[in-house]
Amino acid sequence: MSDDTRPRIEVTIAAPVDVVWDALRDREKIRHWFGWDYDGLDGEIDLIFFTETVEDASTRTLRLHGGDAISLEPHGEGTRVTLTRVLRGDNPALDAYYEDVTEGWITFMHQLRFAVERRPGAVRRTLSFVGGNDDAVHLIDALDLAHIAAGTPFQVNLVGEDVKGEMWYRSDHQLGITVDAWGNGLLIVSSMAPTPDKPKGAAMAILSTYHLDDTPLADLDSRWRAWWTERFPGGE
Repeated sequence: MSDDTRPRIEVTIAAPVDVVWDALRDREKIRHWFGWDYDGLDGEIDLIFFTETVEDASTRTLRLHGGDAISLEPHGEGTRVTLTRVLRGDNPALDAYYEDVTEGWITFMHQLRFAVERRPGAVRRTLSFVGGNDDAVHLIDALDLAHIAAGTPFQVNLVGEDVKGEMWYRSDHQLGITVDAWGNGLLIVSSMAPTPDKPKGAAMAILSTYHLDDTPLADLDSRWRAWWTERFPGGE
């Protein structure tokens, strides 16, 4: 794979370059959009964004641990963020997870945009469900979300809960939607059927919530966990 054909993930964020750069360089702000809540999140943030990184604040470019690179540039009144993946084949130990990491960055770049545009400074509480997809479940269809169109508000029963929202983004394998019932939160779902390179396939759901107390968050987790384990019995 040549340098020109490395995967590039681009998002345009409705905020100045300095604001977006700060969201990439402040550990606490990164915690509000990167990944999801788990005991090792702070360590992962430190490893990826601050260990053996090469930062040029003057040009707003950042080479991350592992070789992926992020660059920011003004785009109209906002900021275009481009993440360029490291060249495949440089590290055989990581190549087995190359597609997974690429899909993960698609998710996280859109979570970054959501945090900066919709929830600046807000503390999120997340639920995550990740696992294989031996039965080739199409997660978007299974959740009855395939009809959602860009620019059109929707209302749907989502795992036993009536919610409203709008499409946040759509990619080849992923769908992101806003969810009013989660404190105007965000749901991202992704699924891939088994392939020779990934014989178990993959499925993922990240629920980013705001202002939910322990009881409603636990109820949400219970409903989703029951729904998820029925379809992905080997998942988390």
